[in-house]
Amino acid sequence: QVQLVESGGGLVQPGGSLRLSCAASGFTFSSYTMKWYRQSPEKERELVAGIPSAGGSTNYADSVKGRFTISRDNAKSTVYLQMNSLKPEDTAVYYCNALRGWWSYWGQGTQVTVSS
Repeated sequence: QVQLVESGGGLVQPGGSLRLSCAASGFTFSSYTMKWYRQSPEKERELVAGIPSAGGSTNYADSVKGRFTISRDNAKSTVYLQMNSLKPEDTAVYYCNALRGWWSYWGQGTQVTVSS
């Protein structure tokens, strides 16, 4: 059974940091590109960051470049999103996604709220 379980969300003040984790099971994690998306009530779901199956070259939305870092540990089947210098506009539900060709799996999401 495929599972992606996000954790690490919560309430943080502007300028603070959070580290999201997404633990995967039920598929060959190391063969999948991993991505983080986010969605708020006011916006469509948007791609935040992505990392290829073997790690290496990453990509980011312009809005998070220089503040967020995506990484993965294939031995632990886990992908991370380190979020620094958080802003109120980063408030959203964050989802991890595993992608390989036609195959795409989603987690249930974790809420991140940036507010003073």
